[in-house]
Amino acid sequence: MTKLKIKEAVIVEGKYDKIKLSSLIDGLIIETHGFQIFRDKKQLSFLRKMADTRGLLVLTDSDGAGFQIRHYLTGAIDPSKIKHAYIPDILGKERRKEKPSSEGKLGVEGLPVEILREAILRAGVSCGEEPRAVSSHPITKLDLFEAGLTGRDDSAARRRRFLASVGLPEHLSANSMVPVLNSMMTYEEFMERCRGL
Repeated sequence: MTKLKIKEAVIVEGKYDKIKLSSLIDGLIIETHGFQIFRDKKQLSFLRKMADTRGLLVLTDSDGAGFQIRHYLTGAIDPSKIKHAYIPDILGKERRKEKPSSEGKLGVEGLPVEILREAILRAGVSCGEEPRAVSSHPITKLDLFEAGLTGRDDSAARRRRFLASVGLPEHLSANSMVPVLNSMMTYEEFMERCRGL
């Protein structure tokens, strides 16, 4: 498998994530060192510079901690300079660990390279791959509502089923779903996926 040559700086949580991605990515990979990013002003300043010069791709675990780091970065750095790659919720335990994480999900380091590659490509990074065809009707928040994924009594359960069916994490909010879905599929593909819920 050839490495992805990515323009954006890829942001991951820890060194094992970086090691895993180095076999897949030809580009700059930066660790946040987990929650240390919340206190490290120099590193945040560096990430802002990277965002200005080349853009960022945030690839954190799909657990609550990963989403806290992702949201912090989106609030501290111009969101227009950040792309997000989301990994699916897959239960399991990394080989180097004695027990699974508190949520029981595999992180970036534990996922197969093929799944990571797919998550990165659907984030819309700048690399040599062909971009997805753009739909003439982009998916909107109104479409999520009409599909029953928001605003109804059973929306949370429907949204979880939908996210699992397309390989996205359960913590993904409705607001975050819109740009992610538009990078992954056309409006028609979205509607087809929603029919089976």
